[in-house]
Amino acid sequence: MARTEESTPAGGGDDVSVGRQTPFEPDAADGTSPFPSIAEYAFLSDCETNTLVAPSGNVEWLCSPRPDGRSVFASMLDRAAGSFRLGPTGVLVPAGRRYLPGTLVLETTWRARGGWIVVRDAMCVGPWYHHQRRSGTHRRPPTDYEAEHILLRTVKCIIGHVELSLDCEPVFDYGRTEARWEYSSQGYGEAIAHGGEGDVQLRLVTDLRVGFEGRGAHARTTLREGDRAFAALCWPRSQWSSSEEYWAERTPPVTVDEAFERMERTAEYWRGWINQGVFPEHPWQSHLQRSALTLKGLTYAPTGALLAAATTSLPETPGGNRNYDYRYTWIRDATFMLWGLYTLGFEREANDFFYFVADACDGADSELQIMYGVGGEKELPEQELEHLNGYEDSRPVRVGNAAATQRQHDVWGAVLDSVYLHAKSRDYLPERVWPMLKRAVECAIANWNKPDQGIWEVRGPPRHFTSSKLMCWVACDRGARLAKMHGDRDLAAAWRKAADEIHADICERGTDERGVFVQHYDTTALDASVLLMPLLRFLPAEDPRIRDTVLAIADELTVDELVLRYKVEETEDGFEGEEGTFTICSFWLVSALVEIGELARARQLCEKLLSYASPLQLYAEELDPRSGRHLGNFPQAFTHLALVNAVMHVIRAEAGGDANSFRPQGVSLL
Repeated sequence: MARTEESTPAGGGDDVSVGRQTPFEPDAADGTSPFPSIAEYAFLSDCETNTLVAPSGNVEWLCSPRPDGRSVFASMLDRAAGSFRLGPTGVLVPAGRRYLPGTLVLETTWRARGGWIVVRDAMCVGPWYHHQRRSGTHRRPPTDYEAEHILLRTVKCIIGHVELSLDCEPVFDYGRTEARWEYSSQGYGEAIAHGGEGDVQLRLVTDLRVGFEGRGAHARTTLREGDRAFAALCWPRSQWSSSEEYWAERTPPVTVDEAFERMERTAEYWRGWINQGVFPEHPWQSHLQRSALTLKGLTYAPTGALLAAATTSLPETPGGNRNYDYRYTWIRDATFMLWGLYTLGFEREANDFFYFVADACDGADSELQIMYGVGGEKELPEQELEHLNGYEDSRPVRVGNAAATQRQHDVWGAVLDSVYLHAKSRDYLPERVWPMLKRAVECAIANWNKPDQGIWEVRGPPRHFTSSKLMCWVACDRGARLAKMHGDRDLAAAWRKAADEIHADICERGTDERGVFVQHYDTTALDASVLLMPLLRFLPAEDPRIRDTVLAIADELTVDELVLRYKVEETEDGFEGEEGTFTICSFWLVSALVEIGELARARQLCEKLLSYASPLQLYAEELDPRSGRHLGNFPQAFTHLALVNAVMHVIRAEAGGDANSFRPQGVSLL
């Protein structure tokens, strides 16, 4: 899958053969993929940057200084686009991997011929350190902790002796610019990697003796029982930061004792954070906790934004072209994010995300978009990186997302529902959001009867999608409730009238002859998005149309019980090829089955979905129903949000709760 020599990236030297395999890659001559399965990646985060680590111990994805920044390690998308491995020489398959319980600290145990070692990896989080100056990026009130912008790796030999190798080969700007290394101290333990214009420097600090070969920094040593080692890769907050000033304010660990102390401090931070949550005593508790940690890791702390996923262009079909950049915030995630965070007791994160949405939607002349950059950016121009081969030859590799310019009418309902959840959790409507709320409702009223691209962002012709009409109804329904809370009864009455009109139109035109809700007004095709109807209280769960719709999707829009978004042969979506089942839709089905009283069927499906979790309890966007293989960007926030909703539905129903009264923790009945 590696690139041919004709596609050598800019900045390549004669000493680098772009198509060569690095020492830790498997030989693909037998037809096996040189790429790990998507589900085998581990996810690390400091809530400002994130990374993916392969089972081989290879860091294969890291962008700096923001999660949507240009990559420095991207061998996930092309085996020649940068990597960083610390592990036993010549051993690629670990004896075991796990997260330390309650943390985003990865522990990998290795058995080599002469002994055993344990490697721990983490993105360091430490006490707030901007005492002399402001951070320059924080818009939300800072907490007591902050990202240290350090990828820390520690090693301990626990028995025998093991030869340890360090191979750090950054390639900046999505594989275009190879690193230029230089020592930054008198010894061999500190080095700086330079990229091109606009790239942040990388600083490698280690107690190993590092030397340079081409674009890489390498070291090798033998550890014996009780020996320890470390490597810390650091970067400034932005390309405009003064490196000297930054390093003086937050120095990386310089000794092995300090490195191990930093690692434990980061683990303590995560345990302290997860301990603030409210989790039921249940065998599925670990899935809820891992989902909460993943969602926290996918947030961008300075603004409160939530990334849809940590990656770009991991394929929905290997070798296909359904490959998109998900390192942005979708407004439609707002309701589900707040529902999940409130349900698990994380009110501060819910508050930060709510105000990110409020900031993004602010301004009298600003038109609400479906998605934004993590800093609130509105323009996300899409481009194809033709020099990258993509994961398993899945081209094109894209950065940016053209869907930001699409018209999707569900966005107003997502905003209104998030405002409503926030207000009901406090019995208070912030005055600053009232003008934004009014604009959103009026936009929904003005546009609900027009076609759009729908929740799945199809690139075919606009349609009258049922789910888009549903969310316009949500905008008017929640708007009427909020107007009443605000004391404006005339506006509440007008918006209620609009909600009733939309409701009647959906019921009349959005069903087939069976009374089952369909994808859009001009088809009888099914669509998983209408599973949101009972969850959003469009109709009572006992209404025959809701029950028949849920059961029709369960029986007719599934492959081995897992739910498709829609049948590609019945939908003109502007894409080519097949796609897997959408895991979020399968979790929606679990919740919907609980709502209509099919608890046994819901639990069975939920158990099946939980069994498909990655070895580290993470989820991508889709599942191949035949192999169980994870597909699409990873880890996927929307999937984990739906997991929280589904698991809590089953747990509460089994405890005797009324499905029709399900609501987040601390939120009064809708």
